Amino acid sequence: MAHNPVNKSLQPNKLIFYFLLGWTVLNIIQACTLELQGDEAYYWLYSRYLAWGYFDHPPMVAIFISIGDSLLHNELGLRHITILTSSCSVYLLWLILKRYAIDPVAFILVVSGIFIFHIYGFTTTPDVPLFFFTVLFYYVYQRYIQEDKIALALLLAIIIACLFYSKYNAVLLVGFTILANVKLLRRWSFWLIVVLAVALYLPHILWQVQHGYPSVNYHLFERSARHYDFTNTFSYLPGQLLMAGPLIGWFLFYKVFTTKIKDAFIRCLVVNCAGTLVFFLISSFKGEVQPQWTFILFAPLVMLVLIGFKQQGGYPRWFFPLAIVNLSILLIVRVIIIGGFSFARTYGHLKSYYGFKEWTKEVKQIAGNSYVVMNGGFQNPSKYDYYTNSLKCFAYDTRYYRRTQFEIWPMEDSIQHKRVYYLIDQPIKGLTTDSIKITAGNWYTCWVDDVRTYQKVNFETTSYKITASPGQKINFELTVTNPYNRPISFSNKGYLHKAFLEACLFDGLIVINTQTAPDTFNNINLQPGESTTYNFIFTTPLKKGNFDLLFSIRTEPFSGSKNSRIIDFTIK
Repeated sequence: MAHNPVNKSLQPNKLIFYFLLGWTVLNIIQACTLELQGDEAYYWLYSRYLAWGYFDHPPMVAIFISIGDSLLHNELGLRHITILTSSCSVYLLWLILKRYAIDPVAFILVVSGIFIFHIYGFTTTPDVPLFFFTVLFYYVYQRYIQEDKIALALLLAIIIACLFYSKYNAVLLVGFTILANVKLLRRWSFWLIVVLAVALYLPHILWQVQHGYPSVNYHLFERSARHYDFTNTFSYLPGQLLMAGPLIGWFLFYKVFTTKIKDAFIRCLVVNCAGTLVFFLISSFKGEVQPQWTFILFAPLVMLVLIGFKQQGGYPRWFFPLAIVNLSILLIVRVIIIGGFSFARTYGHLKSYYGFKEWTKEVKQIAGNSYVVMNGGFQNPSKYDYYTNSLKCFAYDTRYYRRTQFEIWPMEDSIQHKRVYYLIDQPIKGLTTDSIKITAGNWYTCWVDDVRTYQKVNFETTSYKITASPGQKINFELTVTNPYNRPISFSNKGYLHKAFLEACLFDGLIVINTQTAPDTFNNINLQPGESTTYNFIFTTPLKKGNFDLLFSIRTEPFSGSKNSRIIDFTIK
């Protein structure tokens, strides 16, 4: 039996206003009380180096952060635009659904019960601008379907460009929208949208070309897993149900597929929601799919669920109490996180929100004005940079990790031949001399004189998929170009720390074979932009199987950087 317990004395718009006010205040409190998550600090560095593109993502998140940080350099400032766009997105969803005479109580129950909306109501990542422009796209597209006007077409072109400047997932929204309404291809205004959107996006495309397509290589090649992992697929759907709401998620997804398609806009919502869900399900066969990657499907999901409720005369009576309990759970979790109770400080990803202000003070007290170098990821170096409001910490991306934006920024140049404070997560005998042990974690430290690194150097070869026999000798003709604005030398004469070129064969995350180039490698000297070739003779190990091979330049005392694309190496 359907149920709609609406308070007739309270106008729908006023009810929505009070809900938005509460939603905004809650997100402000959360933003003020939580330290930055590692990715947020990384994107803050984006805002310090504004550009048309970055290694991992397009630049819209940097613009969001730059605006807020220019007003206040604290957590609330960085998250300021996120909070505003979260509330605006919710209000736009309400405006879209007013055409279908949606019950405001049902709207509040559904929107407030979706877990992922709580996460990205204050956390600032590229998913935030992507979702905002997704909802704005639906708001304008709903009108464009009915009215083929130039103004709406121009507005859609700008929104689509902003979508692509937010995150590459935008291609799914655009593609599935066209698939749901191929009649759009007959409109000349549609082609105007295409031309203008591409023209607006051209600066990012040119940035990719100028930097060797780093985002393409990372997302299409380096991020894909070699072997199928069943746990990626098995955990995908439960993760989506959780993001939709711990208690109501299953029902919301069920309602999506029971909503009747009565117009072109509803068809667009169905195709986008189902298409995005299936796309990332298929993607789980190639590697891990993080739950937030599907964020854009939750806009059509909300609308389809509420339209479905209206079509069927309301929601079931049992849904109201279940939704209240669901919301209560989410609010309790948020209060626990705000309060920083011991459970939150030690649990999974939540612990990264605590203790890093103290950690920064500890490191800064020792390092002073010297540069700091860390390995093991980009998050902690970014936090140090943020909380010192400087660019003094450099992320050394080892051969065991992945490449990041630190390979593109000029920060590496600043540490050359300097004395730096080095922090690592494991002690190394004969190297680390001290440690920092606080709430945020344990680090082992030492001072390194006359630093020498080649993190930006990239070796290219003719083939990235090789099959060989055990014991076979393979000649890799490597092309190397000096990417720096200064001459570089791989010579070991006159340097405190030696440089080695090594071929590393990985079985998963473990290096099973390392081979070092002869001293002829140390004869290479390159002027800025100059290229040369070097022949590396690699002897195939006896162990058969599928492996990853990469080339790495190791300079003491560091563990070696990632200086080539991964080569798919099969021994049989």
